[in-house]
Amino acid sequence: MLISVALDCSADDPRPFVEAAQATHPCLVDTEHTLADLYRVINVPTVLWIGENGQVVRPNDAVFANNALKDMHGIDCEVHHAALRAWVKENTPPLRQEDVKDLQILPTLEEQQARAEFALGWYLHQQGKAEAAERHFRQADKLAPFDFTIRRGSMPIRGMDPFGADFADLFSEWIQAGRPYYKPIPTGDQGAD
Repeated sequence: MLISVALDCSADDPRPFVEAAQATHPCLVDTEHTLADLYRVINVPTVLWIGENGQVVRPNDAVFANNALKDMHGIDCEVHHAALRAWVKENTPPLRQEDVKDLQILPTLEEQQARAEFALGWYLHQQGKAEAAERHFRQADKLAPFDFTIRRGSMPIRGMDPFGADFADLFSEWIQAGRPYYKPIPTGDQGAD
């Protein structure tokens, strides 16, 4: 089953995108970033596959539904689609379980603290304490500078444009740092032996 989860402040935030996509699968909104915390989601889109037994069978990866922006990000969605079809139709796991473990990245202490700072900032913002919230958002930014779910996720809360100059600055920093992201998932024939 495909499930989309938006990391947003309210159900109204992703509504235009969901309606434009005419989604026929469940689309959820995680206002507390619980999914990001549980699975170390540091950017969107992120795709991970979870088997019927609850185990991750393909860890976090940057994957796109189509190739509309392939020239910008360089990721061919067809590679992911082929692996997904093989898993669903032929029960061919994309990776061996030991490879899944090797490709997963556990959060660092700083990343965990950044998530706590973000959560505290969000709580304070909801209580009308914007100045106090800002201090915690800034601390979260420092602790996890390339976690887009924290930095970009706090932008609309803080009155910043997550699609404008503020995001462009973050994106430039990320590129200069060597594009730190998830571990690359090998492509090709990597089903379970």
